[in-house]
Amino acid sequence: MPHWSERFRINNSLAREALAEFLGTFVMLSFGDGSVAQKVLSQGDLGSALSIHWSWGIGVIMGVFVAGGVSGAHLNPSITLTLAFLGRFPWRKVLVYWLAQYVGAFAAAACVYLVYYDALNNYDSGHRAVSGDLATAGLWATYPQTYVSSWNCLGDQVWGTAMLMLCILAISDPHNAQPSKAVSAISVGLLVVVIGMTFGLNCGYAINPARDLGPRIFSLIGGWGTETFSYRDYNYFWIPVIGPHIGALLGAAVYQLCVGLHWPREEAQEAPPDTDPHVQGHVGPYMSSNKL
Repeated sequence: MPHWSERFRINNSLAREALAEFLGTFVMLSFGDGSVAQKVLSQGDLGSALSIHWSWGIGVIMGVFVAGGVSGAHLNPSITLTLAFLGRFPWRKVLVYWLAQYVGAFAAAACVYLVYYDALNNYDSGHRAVSGDLATAGLWATYPQTYVSSWNCLGDQVWGTAMLMLCILAISDPHNAQPSKAVSAISVGLLVVVIGMTFGLNCGYAINPARDLGPRIFSLIGGWGTETFSYRDYNYFWIPVIGPHIGALLGAAVYQLCVGLHWPREEAQEAPPDTDPHVQGHVGPYMSSNKL
């Protein structure tokens, strides 16, 4: 007689991958948004910019460990899109991965809200604000500094995500250091930390459309209202969505044009094959090279 757990086993590979992407993104966002909430709601007593950067980085690492073996742990729609353009991920799976990532981010924002519900009311007395001295919408999604123009914000997101994608491809390139999967995951987490430490000022280094839009939708229906999207006359909310897609494609193009396409042919032939059965991951091709 089969064990009772077999009744819950999903045999469809794409469904398994989607669930893994959902959970990995959920874990990443829970630690990331949770760190921002703790810092803001404790008025800095239990958090700082540094704790936020490290929490996002460790959140990425944990998300990769959760989902990597099943889905490759993209955790980021811009990475999914770029891997598809590079021919390392099947186009037919892109929309499914995107949906899982956005829903995972939304669910994480909702859970962080519930965990900090009393602290939030203590902080703002129930008045949910997007801007002003007691603004709390930034606990969920990113908002730019008042002095940073929209064009500068767009460039910021393109740049940050380009650096993310370029370095992910370098970490995962089998011709380079060939780190283990665990070391690769940690390396990408540290990469997110350093991006936050160096390029987080302008608008909070979203560098991930799901990380921003999922929680933004939650804040829209969770009490912060339409200003979550109308902020700056609707001239910001789209930037952390569009910018990372452009940036990831640009970063991949730069790496390929400067490094990836120029390995000597004998080195390319000697590169160790990637036999992992799963799709290419967030931390790059180190997870797999199977073009399903």
